[in-house]
Amino acid sequence: MAALSAWFWNERFWLPHNVTWADLADPAPGVEYPKASHLLSALPLALGIFAVRILFERFIASPCAFLLHIHAASVHWRATPNPILEKVFTSITKCPDWRHLDGLSKQLDWDVRKVQRWFRQRRNQDKPSILTKFCESMWRSTFYLCIFTYGIRFLWQCPWMWDTHHCWYNYPYQVLTPGLYHYYLTELGFYWSLMFSQFTDIKRKDFPIMFIHHLATVSLISFSYANNMLRVGSLVMCVHDASDFILEAAKLANYAKYQRLCDFLFVLFAVVFFITRLVIYPLWILNTTMFESWEIIGPYPSWWLFNSLLLLLQVLHVIWSYLIAGIAYKALVRGKRWLFSFLSGVSKDDRSDVESSSEEEADTNRTNDRGVKMAFSPKAENGTNGTNGHVVTTKSWPQIRISSRTNNDR
Repeated sequence: MAALSAWFWNERFWLPHNVTWADLADPAPGVEYPKASHLLSALPLALGIFAVRILFERFIASPCAFLLHIHAASVHWRATPNPILEKVFTSITKCPDWRHLDGLSKQLDWDVRKVQRWFRQRRNQDKPSILTKFCESMWRSTFYLCIFTYGIRFLWQCPWMWDTHHCWYNYPYQVLTPGLYHYYLTELGFYWSLMFSQFTDIKRKDFPIMFIHHLATVSLISFSYANNMLRVGSLVMCVHDASDFILEAAKLANYAKYQRLCDFLFVLFAVVFFITRLVIYPLWILNTTMFESWEIIGPYPSWWLFNSLLLLLQVLHVIWSYLIAGIAYKALVRGKRWLFSFLSGVSKDDRSDVESSSEEEADTNRTNDRGVKMAFSPKAENGTNGTNGHVVTTKSWPQIRISSRTNNDR
């Protein structure tokens, strides 16, 4: 362990040339430099933040939701208990294709439509309610707003906000101030809490991506703290917090069905996101980490790693900006109501609260390798009138009616 620790904390990797860990010992009573051991304080802080979140959602977010007439909708149609289907649902697939449906239909002596309905109702049982989503978004919006406000107030008084050269003057002998310590550890504790709570929060398709994102954020914050890059790190955190609380606020407006406010907040979020991530971040942050630091302190191994991670972050910014622009474009083409379907679960979004049987079963039947054809036009193949949404089969399989109304499926 001692050899592993010595290898990991190699001074030639972490610190500039001719600087040792002994040089970063406390220079005087009451004066302190950042130490890697301080990062351990973020773990109990993360548990405390998680506890605060539980209390916040219970005693603040939930009452606000009830005032806005947002309630936890109960599932009226529950799937009939069936051990065979439950085993398939939990261990194989939650959205079986036609091959699985056909096999289960023969095994249970059920109609294929009945098997489809069972899986749809079973999925709906696990769907989180709008109340749950509202409380989760309200917590994140509140925290992001508070930490962003604190960051702006703190950095407003710091010289490196107005002249980024101060991030590197006298580096790494830069004293750790209480304000910077609290800012850094609170951010780190929050992202640790997000990693913990992600296993209990609403399960989404982007779970692996978000877990990697949180892990990368924790690693980057910890890395910059360990080698005393706190000044530029505080600028990075502030830039990223600027748009996060607006997105969560837009979700809240969508859940409360304030569509105009939702649209306005989304536009505001997109503008702030593009400005902070595509303009301020590369021209302000990357400029100082790559060029100003090169002039003042010069490169060294961890410097290359730090800038590589920041450049990777910029690549993610470009990808996310492309996705946001795509959402905005689809909103213009398809109408405002589609704008936040990805937030609360409208249309075909995978995060929806109640699934639409017509869309779902249509998708299933499109995968039928037995020659099933859809008849959605006024005149379907074989001369069948398709205005009622009938499915015409080319073989002697039972005809399946796909209704455009969910109530008919029941």
